[in-house]
Amino acid sequence: MADPSETLSEGASLHAPVARLLRPLVRLFVARGITFPALTTLLRELYVNVAEYDFALPGKEQTDSRVSLLTGIHRKEVSRLRGAGAPVSVVPSVVSRTSRIIARWLADPKFTDANGQPLPLVRAGEADAPSFESLVAAVTRDLRPRAVLDEWLDRGLVIADADGRIVLAEAAYVPKGGSESHLYYFGRNLHDHIAASVANITEPTPRFLERAVHYDGLSKELAERLEARAREIAMEALQQANREAHAACETDPGGSHRWNFGLYVYAEDTPPTAAKA
Repeated sequence: MADPSETLSEGASLHAPVARLLRPLVRLFVARGITFPALTTLLRELYVNVAEYDFALPGKEQTDSRVSLLTGIHRKEVSRLRGAGAPVSVVPSVVSRTSRIIARWLADPKFTDANGQPLPLVRAGEADAPSFESLVAAVTRDLRPRAVLDEWLDRGLVIADADGRIVLAEAAYVPKGGSESHLYYFGRNLHDHIAASVANITEPTPRFLERAVHYDGLSKELAERLEARAREIAMEALQQANREAHAACETDPGGSHRWNFGLYVYAEDTPPTAAKA
């Protein structure tokens, strides 16, 4: 059994990094009207849920008393909150549909040029010729390509060029802030990044790649130049990973596993007297 003083020391050592981690989230909560009481209600439910499902002992029934001991939440409150089921991440249908079509447009050699860039597509064409209609049909037969095109034009994901061809717009790579797609990937990507970091801390040997290149004390001009170049490098890596994953999926029998490859670029002004984390 672990020494309680040692466990307390490990918990205390997390205070500073957790405060730094939570600060931008708290900024978002305040900006979007999530009050402290509302957040504590959510955290209470999550604490009970995690203790119930992630810390169950093999071959033993998880009891209210043990969940209360693990979480510090009163046993009566634990009894009320238990049994809700493990959280399920449901992908909104519009997000799933859109991401699959865009991923194919960026990865399938039929719909990309010699440099791997998405081709401008005619709206409809011969069965074997690349077109927006054949792109959508390659992913799903449940939707009319015209309906998808009208929706994408309205959302700014695609534009029509001077020749009437459909061109993938920059908005397709980065959803609008606060949109359903943006909020879904906000939760998914941050979850996976944090989950990878937590696994690397809690497991005997770090399992996941989680690295960053960072420089402090830069001029504004250099920081902006490095940010722009990092975006280019990141997009090249993402597109390459997407092409290889798409090709590999063509012959994969399928299963219950999932994989996520993510990148981020961040820069800010940090005056020496700034107190923020």
